[in-house]
Amino acid sequence: MKSPIARRRFLQQSAVAVGGVVASSFLVRTLRAAEFEGFNVGLQIYSLRSFPVDDALLKCHDLDVSHIEFYPGMFSVDSTPEQIAALKEKLEGYGQVISAHGVNRLTKDHEKNKKLFAFAKAAGIRNITADPDPDSFESLDSLVKEYDIRVGIHNHGPKHRYNKVVDTLQAIEGHDERIGACADLGHYIRSGEKPEDVIRALKGRLYGVHLKDFAEMQDKTHGVILGKGHMNVEQVFVALREVKFPADGALSLEYEENPKDPIADIKECLEVARTVAKAVSA
Repeated sequence: MKSPIARRRFLQQSAVAVGGVVASSFLVRTLRAAEFEGFNVGLQIYSLRSFPVDDALLKCHDLDVSHIEFYPGMFSVDSTPEQIAALKEKLEGYGQVISAHGVNRLTKDHEKNKKLFAFAKAAGIRNITADPDPDSFESLDSLVKEYDIRVGIHNHGPKHRYNKVVDTLQAIEGHDERIGACADLGHYIRSGEKPEDVIRALKGRLYGVHLKDFAEMQDKTHGVILGKGHMNVEQVFVALREVKFPADGALSLEYEENPKDPIADIKECLEVARTVAKAVSA
């Protein structure tokens, strides 16, 4: 039996023979998703914030990560059409796609919000991860309809306005169904909530997940490898299957520790996710 890397190289070579780079990229992403039993597990590239964007994308490629959630520091909302096109071409060459972009601040300034949505549309971004002001929702209802782009409210733990899952549920109630949540499971742990319970509570409005684990269920704590803190990784993947987490949502590992040399830790987290995804699908 071929190893995952050998299988991937075989598919890349076959795809180039029959359809070129685009076909190759599609097959690479399909194979990588198969390794996670259909889950498109990607990376919030903030995890690689200490590296230039070109180096970060190469490291994602070496880690077999196809789905990239960008943050503004590596892909600016002010990017020119030429810069957007250049980045998309680079991603295509690596067999990568953009799963989401954020975290972005959204306010009642409709024109400023519209600029973000126009950028996302041009870049082919389906999900905007956001921290919206309470008075921004009238603008957002209009923009998600106009652009058919989702907004996922990102929680930031204790003291944040979207601390508990009920805070997000109350915020989105009565609004367009494309306004939902990006659940940072680590911050929910800091807020004293079980990740699998959060996922189930957000069923139908969950468009992003940050796979992140913390050592303690308290405000001041530190990040750890998935499953070594208060995340039950198996139950998280069971819950994701139960709620039918969308294939075009953003399921992103986010590892914030050891920013200058995080690769070994990120690789370990991905292996945990891969192993558990296979186990819950057996």
